[in-house]
Amino acid sequence: MDLRKTWQQLERKPAVRTGLMITGFVLIALAPLLGVLPGPGGVVVFAAGATLALRYSEWAKRRYVRFKRRHPRKGAWADWGLRRESAKRRELLRKTAAANEAADDCGQSAAPSAASYVSLRKPPLDRSAD
Repeated sequence: MDLRKTWQQLERKPAVRTGLMITGFVLIALAPLLGVLPGPGGVVVFAAGATLALRYSEWAKRRYVRFKRRHPRKGAWADWGLRRESAKRRELLRKTAAANEAADDCGQSAAPSAASYVSLRKPPLDRSAD
């Protein structure tokens, strides 16, 4: 069986999801302890824990969304760090709007449409081999 399919089947089980969520919170709790050691170990452990917690905990997702709404600039950094597709799309829309506004001020033609964000999206998985 394909490793990806096996992982997807495991991911659907509540016990596995709960275990991964707890692992994420434990890694977040361990990060400050590793932060006193030389090197970036605490940052890496915190990032891994935050990734697991955000992926498998609805509570953590709600807190993250609330944080992003209160602190948009910090949320943008978090999105950039997580390489989120939605962050890339919003950044392209923001740049396009700024270019359109600048073009309107100068009387020039508008920038390309924001529909070009499609090139940023991942290509669809080839399911023909299934």
